[in-house]
Amino acid sequence: MSGGAERSEQAANGSAAEFRVGFIGLGNMGAPMAKRLLEWPGGLTVCDTRPDAVQPFLESGAQAAGSAAQVAQQAAVISVTVLNDEQVRAVVAGPAGILRTAEPGTVVAVHSTISDRTAVELASQCAERGVELVDAPVSGGAPGAQRGRLAVMVGGSDMAFQRVRGPFGCFADLVVHAGPVGAGTRMKLARNLLHFVAFTAATEAQRLAEAAELDITTLGKVVRHSDAVTGGPGAIMLRDRTAPIEPGDFWLPILGHVRDLGEKDLTLALELGSRLGIELPLAELALDRLGPGLGVSAAATQSERESR
Repeated sequence: MSGGAERSEQAANGSAAEFRVGFIGLGNMGAPMAKRLLEWPGGLTVCDTRPDAVQPFLESGAQAAGSAAQVAQQAAVISVTVLNDEQVRAVVAGPAGILRTAEPGTVVAVHSTISDRTAVELASQCAERGVELVDAPVSGGAPGAQRGRLAVMVGGSDMAFQRVRGPFGCFADLVVHAGPVGAGTRMKLARNLLHFVAFTAATEAQRLAEAAELDITTLGKVVRHSDAVTGGPGAIMLRDRTAPIEPGDFWLPILGHVRDLGEKDLTLALELGSRLGIELPLAELALDRLGPGLGVSAAATQSERESR
């Protein structure tokens, strides 16, 4: 059996004791993720344009490759963590890219946050060679990677998902199958929409607190503490749909209570901002959108109360 055929069979069988993992891109996220793979039973091959990024992995027992194509000569599952769509295209399908040498059955996992359309396009090119591509963006940042606490959102076939779960488990403690190729990226974009809208809301809260002559670093401690207990914005992301909640539904009184508390507190914050001359556009939008966003109207919750 040839080396390439052997790698393909090992990947298909999902034998952690046999197949080698490749990792391309050893930056702020890639390096801690790859470090968690140093003890992967089948071995690790790394690749980066910077020799100083590769050297610590060589000293720890990994092998190095000079190009993505050389990684694909050795590895059956290859993680890619580079900067943007252009770099991902080059790594996967460029002149010295993975597809130059990858054997059928190889799985390419793109952890970079790219366009979902780029992921679908590259997956189609890979399929022509019998190679599977999954888009597998991560959430949790470098600290999560260092602790093996990342969340990975995988878009790809069921078979490819099963192949990557073992290696991904080295740097992540939550690996979800989001759907077909492109779904992982779409889930990451939805997750990051929440992330950066929340950051913007935090800056608005800081301005209000500062105008009220409060210590905003202390406010930050309170926010981090309470979010660690309650789960933050994710605490209300429990339903499997966003449609209005029907009378009698389990969630109606619960999310109706959330809406009541939120509207009360937002109203009070807006009144404080008005007295202090601070504009709070996100708070105004939240007051208008909270109830409909939760799927609860005042009429529905009032009807629920009256039926008890």
